[in-house]
Amino acid sequence: MRGAPLVLLPGLLCMPDVWTDVVDLMDGNVVVPDIPVDDDIDDIAGRLLADLPDRFALAGLSMGGYIALAMMARAPERILGLGLVDTSARADTEAQAQTRRDGVAKAQAGGFAAMLPKLATFLLHPEADPAVQARVVAMGAAVGVDTFARHQAAIAARPDRRAMLGGIACPATVLVGEADRLTTPELAREMVAAIPGATLQVIAGAGHVTPLERPVQVAEALSRWRQ
Repeated sequence: MRGAPLVLLPGLLCMPDVWTDVVDLMDGNVVVPDIPVDDDIDDIAGRLLADLPDRFALAGLSMGGYIALAMMARAPERILGLGLVDTSARADTEAQAQTRRDGVAKAQAGGFAAMLPKLATFLLHPEADPAVQARVVAMGAAVGVDTFARHQAAIAARPDRRAMLGGIACPATVLVGEADRLTTPELAREMVAAIPGATLQVIAGAGHVTPLERPVQVAEALSRWRQ
């Protein structure tokens, strides 16, 4: 797997820059694509698969993890290894989906700029570097409200992937920030327990955006997984 391309998928409201610090610390061929603007996770997965190499290792952050699982469901023979970073195999509950819809409505009504700093505070470790928070806010602003709305619709409607986890045959690793309040360490452990041979890395001093908060630890964990 080490010689194969490594594809890293950004999360919601993230530009490919969310992986820059990690990529700078890793060896080899690493690809960080833009996430297509669509309101269906499976359609996003299909569009990415159409443009990627025949075979590759794959890791996804948050929404990128939902997409990675959709890609695994569609084309497992092309994926040499699977990394799931601050994500979950579960579908949204109806309450969670409604919270997403309510947030989109507020953003579209003119509250997007005010939402971003609050969201960054929730996502990051309570003692996160203010510079990291500023990067999260800047990425969200660059993504924009229209893409945010379509991606939130895709996330809210995504299927539950827990039933497929036991059939994952490639090397798998799960990373999660110790203070991730959105996709918690408990959800990470659930995936590790279900995926044969999967490993778990809990990243100290991080919340939900581990590639920005603790890039050294994330790069080291992904490098061990690729060996």
